[in-house]
Amino acid sequence: MKFQPDRSDAQTISGYGPGWIGIEAEKITTSVIIGSGGKRIDWHCARFEDLTPAHFAQLAELETELVIFGSGTRNRFPPPAWLAPLMARRIGLETMDTQAACRTYNILASEGRNVAVALLLEAPSP
Repeated sequence: MKFQPDRSDAQTISGYGPGWIGIEAEKITTSVIIGSGGKRIDWHCARFEDLTPAHFAQLAELETELVIFGSGTRNRFPPPAWLAPLMARRIGLETMDTQAACRTYNILASEGRNVAVALLLEAPSP
């Protein structure tokens, strides 16, 4: 799917498909954290099962009001104990499948919100 967002100064996701997202003309095929202020950080996990508490501690280090977690091809939730670092910093976390996370991030970023999205980009099934 290709997006045609309203004019926004925030970094936005221009498209997505199985195992990839697009930011402007760049195609990204590995899990990534994107911030509305321009941050882009590799997120070292290839499958939901690879996630650890350290991945969510990394999200707590972001200076943001909300993190949207794109959990892959379907909506899956991390164990609540893993979210303690986010709660300690009063950072909200919303979980949804990766495609919905892309759309939600674009809407919030275009509104000028200080938001980040952590996208789990799983390799497509053969």
